[in-house]
Amino acid sequence: MPLPVARPLKRFYMPKRRYLALVSDAAQTCGVEEFSRQTATQLGARARQLVLDRDVRAFWSALDDADSAILNFPVVAWKRKLVEPIAAAFITRLRRKQLVVVLHEWNALDWKRRIVLAPVVMLATHILLSAPEVAEEFSRSPLSALATRRRDVIPIPPNLVVPETFRSGVVAQSLEQHSRAGRLILGQFGSIYPKKQSAVVLEVAARLLALGRDVGVVFAGSFIRGTDNVEHEFHALADKLGISDRITVTGYIADAEDLFGIFKHVDVFCYLFSEGLTARRASVLAASFSGKPIVVNAPRQPNALAHHSLFRKLVDRGAIRLVATHADARAMADAVLQVGKDGYASIDAKAEVAALWGIVIDTLDGNDTAFH
Repeated sequence: MPLPVARPLKRFYMPKRRYLALVSDAAQTCGVEEFSRQTATQLGARARQLVLDRDVRAFWSALDDADSAILNFPVVAWKRKLVEPIAAAFITRLRRKQLVVVLHEWNALDWKRRIVLAPVVMLATHILLSAPEVAEEFSRSPLSALATRRRDVIPIPPNLVVPETFRSGVVAQSLEQHSRAGRLILGQFGSIYPKKQSAVVLEVAARLLALGRDVGVVFAGSFIRGTDNVEHEFHALADKLGISDRITVTGYIADAEDLFGIFKHVDVFCYLFSEGLTARRASVLAASFSGKPIVVNAPRQPNALAHHSLFRKLVDRGAIRLVATHADARAMADAVLQVGKDGYASIDAKAEVAALWGIVIDTLDGNDTAFH
């Protein structure tokens, strides 16, 4: 009698989801925009980028090859777009596709922006939040009761990678000359706007000068245009403190080679956020890859960094030095002077960033069940 032939077991295979990542056409990108674009890059062939505009036909067609659309907020370039996000969300659900909404901020958004976002959030099938405090802010809002319960906090990876080579441009060459002359260079990376309290670094520099240290400050970024007078007030304070000739604001820098060429000559990065350090401060992560220490005020909430392995390691190994959440310029200046005396253990930045993106992608791919 012939032996029975074993029949192959039926396997239930769930193909990986395909995504449509909506981005802006901005040439000067904000951190949220960079996250949007890098998400698509990390997803590889499973994702397509599409510029959010009023071309409904193009959007409808792009959804043919996608299971989910991804919308990130707040993208600076979308400030004047009121109808487009709502239309994109409605069409996505009309096509019976899933809608992933990533909220990088909530209470920090202008209330009018939250009203505009309300229909988008209510249509979402999965909401990702950038930090525990943002999740708590959203959960306390009236809109929370009307939104999906499928919510996850994700670690936001840094918004740039370390290039293979550095470029020494005009700013970098100037900083190098000052460094050789013994000047302490404070640095800050990212956009300049009120909540970031960049102007406090000017007060830190003035304090260091009063203590007899030759100091300069470089801001590798540009002012965000808004209804406030942040740029005027920034320069007015520099004039008042008598340090205008020691301040460099580079404006937006597109190339990482130029950016890290500047970072090379920074001695200490310095931040004093109104809410303390939070895990959504990707600019701080990017600055940490310079290999230079960072002085920043501690998170307001004890669990603010618990979900973010890279931030935790940077703090634990001394690359990020925390001062009190409500520290003033005097305390920051003392910390800057102290940090130069201490060393810290390095980390494998590439591996750590890959791990963060792995968590983000796994969380996205967990959105495989029925619509909400």
